[in-house]
Amino acid sequence: MTTTLKKEKENLVSINMTIPAKEASSAYDLAASRISQHININGFRKGKAPKSVVERHVGVDRIQQEALEMLLPRYITKAINDNKLDTITQPAVTNYNFEPGKDVEVTFEVETRPEVTIGTYKNLDLKAEIMPEDKSAFDNALNGFLTQHSSLELVLDRPSNNTDIVVFDFDGTCNGEKIQGGSAKGYALDLGHSNFIPGFAEQLVGHNIKDEFEIAVTFPSDYHDEKLKGQEAKFSIKMNEIKQRVLPELTDEFVKSSSRFSTVDELKADIQNYLDNQRESMKRTSAENAIFKSLIDSTSVDIPQSMINREVNALRGDYQQRLSAQGVDWNKFIQSQGGESNFNANLVNDAKARIKNSLIIDKISKEENISVQQSDFSGKLSQLSAAYGASPEQIVKQFGNNPNFLNSLSQQIINEKVRNFLIDNNKFEYVEVEPKKEEVSA
Repeated sequence: MTTTLKKEKENLVSINMTIPAKEASSAYDLAASRISQHININGFRKGKAPKSVVERHVGVDRIQQEALEMLLPRYITKAINDNKLDTITQPAVTNYNFEPGKDVEVTFEVETRPEVTIGTYKNLDLKAEIMPEDKSAFDNALNGFLTQHSSLELVLDRPSNNTDIVVFDFDGTCNGEKIQGGSAKGYALDLGHSNFIPGFAEQLVGHNIKDEFEIAVTFPSDYHDEKLKGQEAKFSIKMNEIKQRVLPELTDEFVKSSSRFSTVDELKADIQNYLDNQRESMKRTSAENAIFKSLIDSTSVDIPQSMINREVNALRGDYQQRLSAQGVDWNKFIQSQGGESNFNANLVNDAKARIKNSLIIDKISKEENISVQQSDFSGKLSQLSAAYGASPEQIVKQFGNNPNFLNSLSQQIINEKVRNFLIDNNKFEYVEVEPKKEEVSA
C-alpha cells in the first residue's frame, strides 16, 4: 500500500492511498459471495449464484461498496498509523476509483489534533480561593436533622410568627379582576421558607386564628404571567390554623430510633465528618480551578473552527435536552440570555474553554505517560455500578459494545488521573475570600 498526504485548511488532512489489485479482487469476490447468500435469484439457491449473475442482479457498485467496507477499516488505520497522525474525527471517504484488475485508489479526509504548546505545569506555587468556613454549619446540620423528625402542634394562645406554619384561605385580585389560580382554601404555608410572591408571607405574621384581613403585594417584573408582571395585587386572607414546629429532644434513645447511629456522639461525629469532607472537596475544586487557570493562560493553541462548531452544537444540544426535560420553553430561555446572538457568543466562549481544557489534559497525559489500565476500568465500573444500582457485569452487558461508552469512560479516567497528577505535583495556598454580593443575594 502507498499513501500520499496533503494538508488542507487548518487541521484537515487528505490522504490518498492505493490498495493492491490482488487484495481488492479477493475482497470483491468475497463481497459478491456474501451478498448472494442474502438475496433471492430465480433459478439459484441462496449463495450459489455465480458472480456474474449477482453483478447483474444487484449491480457492480453495491458489490464494490461491500468490498470497500471490508478493506477500508484496516487500510485507513494503517495509513493513519504510518503517517503518525493524531486524529480527532472519524475518517470520511471523499473519493475512490475501483476498477477490476487494477489497484484501488481511495481518498479520505480526517481532522488532526491541533498542536498545543503548554506552559509549566509542575512545581508551581498557586493561590486557591475558598469561602470562609461557616461556623454555624454544624449547628444548622444538626438542627436540620432534628427538624426532619419534628412534629407540628396547634397554637391557640398567640399570633403567628415567622417560624410558624399557617393554614389559611386566600382570594386574589389584580386591577379589579380575579387572578387565575390566585385563590385556595386550607392552604398550608411555612412562613420561614416561603416561595410565594415577595412580601406575601411576611404579611401573614402577627395574626391570630380566625382573623380576616387584606394584604397587598407587587408581582416581580420577571413574573411568568405577562398580565401580572410588575402589577399590584390584593389578597383577602382568612387565618384558619397556626402550627409551630416542635423539635425532639436530642438523646441517645431518639438518635437510635431515628437513624443508623446509636448515640448522639456518633451522629455528631458523622455530621462533622460530612462537613470536613465537603470542605476538602471545595478546596480540591478550588485547587483545580487555580491550576487550570494558570495552564490556560500559559498554553498556546490555535483551535480550528470545525472543533469550535462541533463543541457549540454539542453544548446547544445539552441545553435543549435539559431544558426540555424541565419543561422550559426554549424561546423564553433564549430571551432570558439576552437574545440568540448573545447566547451564541457565550456558547462559543464556553466551547473554546472546554476544548482548550481537553487539549491540555491530553497533552499532559502524553507528556507524563498517563494511560488507562484494566484496573482503572474495574474501578470506574464499580462506581457506575453503585450509581445505577446494577452489577459491573450488567453495566458491561448493556454498554460494553458501545464504542462511544468505552471512549467516554477512558476519557473520564484520563481526566481524573491528570487532575490527580496536577494536584500532587503543585503547591497550593488556600486564601479565604468573602463571597461577592451577587452570590450572596442569589
